[in-house]
Amino acid sequence: MLMNLSQKRLATVKNQTLKDYGQIYLKIDDSFNDWVNQTGLVLAKDISPETETLLERLHAKGAIFRNDGKSIYVNQISPACVACQKGVGSVSLFISLMCHRDCYFCFNKNQDNYEQFSKHKRNYREELDALSQNGGKLTYLGLTGGEPLLHKPETIDFFQYALAKFPRVHTRLYTSGDLLDEDVLKELQESQLDEIRFSIKIDDPHALQLDVLAKIALAKAYIPTVMVEMPVVPGTLGAMKDLLIKLDSIGIFGINLLEFCFPHNNAEEFQKNKFQVKNPPYRVLYDYWYAGGLPISHSELECLQLLEFIIDQKLTLGAQYCSLENKHTAQIYQQNYTQRVAKTQYFSNKDYFYKSAKVFGEDIPKVLKVFKKLHYTNYLINNDYQFLEFHVEKIKSLAKLDLEVVIAYNVMEKRDDGSYLRELRLDVTTPKDFDLKLDL
Repeated sequence: MLMNLSQKRLATVKNQTLKDYGQIYLKIDDSFNDWVNQTGLVLAKDISPETETLLERLHAKGAIFRNDGKSIYVNQISPACVACQKGVGSVSLFISLMCHRDCYFCFNKNQDNYEQFSKHKRNYREELDALSQNGGKLTYLGLTGGEPLLHKPETIDFFQYALAKFPRVHTRLYTSGDLLDEDVLKELQESQLDEIRFSIKIDDPHALQLDVLAKIALAKAYIPTVMVEMPVVPGTLGAMKDLLIKLDSIGIFGINLLEFCFPHNNAEEFQKNKFQVKNPPYRVLYDYWYAGGLPISHSELECLQLLEFIIDQKLTLGAQYCSLENKHTAQIYQQNYTQRVAKTQYFSNKDYFYKSAKVFGEDIPKVLKVFKKLHYTNYLINNDYQFLEFHVEKIKSLAKLDLEVVIAYNVMEKRDDGSYLRELRLDVTTPKDFDLKLDL
């Protein structure tokens, strides 16, 4: 059993050296909270107990938990979503970031070179050529935006060119559906598009929603897999249930229920709606590539309630709760997998972080005495912070000792002068309570 070394937990720690070391992380948390406050939003009340109760119900009702619970689905899930977990052989590109919509929660402005690509197009053929020449195995390819159908000829050409380069690749298109028509669907069908994902804005006028639903129904005649992908805005549970019933009656493959996020802009709109940042926002605090922003409180809870609604109502469409954490996974996997690290590190297939065990201060001699008897020498001693670092498999050999063991979470970062393992989080356990298979 692991417990995060939070302020409350740190107060119960007996080892003073560990307690002093833990203060570093409390300062990081304080700095992050200050930054959240500067955005104009506040951290919400922690509703983890309520969420955990709902998760237990979903588990009992047969929902499928994957990616360490960061993704939960019922009925069925797109294979492209499964591939996103590690990001291996899966790529999403865009022609431009131009869009005829102006959604207040859109995070495109956070993406690199937004100003350039909101006005200009990328050379997608060169990008596909580069992917082909690199020799990597491309199995899933998505086209997103902006709105790809602002560039209908290029969108069709993108999939035709991709098919020529990668004959077996699974392709998908993301669109609002506003600009879709039967002629385009016929061309997409000829381009062997495998999957189309519509976004629906729950606050759109009723007539506009009906128009998109009609486009979704039309797409079923041309594209093998038709889906909806949309964030679940807190406070829209009733409207979302009505939408699920309509989508189920159309007979689509499924829906991805995304965690709603604050994209670091349009703070006034989020304040007006009284949205607050989820607490805690991340399992592991880090600078993630995915530009979605900060998760908003109660979005996850309503996503889970919608999954339960689908089960209870015996709807047939597939539905996945895709958390913000789920979208971060591929980054950690790609940064850490196959990297050369010290023998003290353990690669966790649970969340893809490298993890090591540490004891501090007065506990070091006790542990060294055990290691000497075992002839174990693959440990490191840090004199600056007075800790002994070793492989997590050795924790079980300390079962007779009454001490606190820290599990450190690490990620490999490439910098200008080389690659470095960066510590991001600390959990605390004891040799008696630790279970390698369950905990890591």
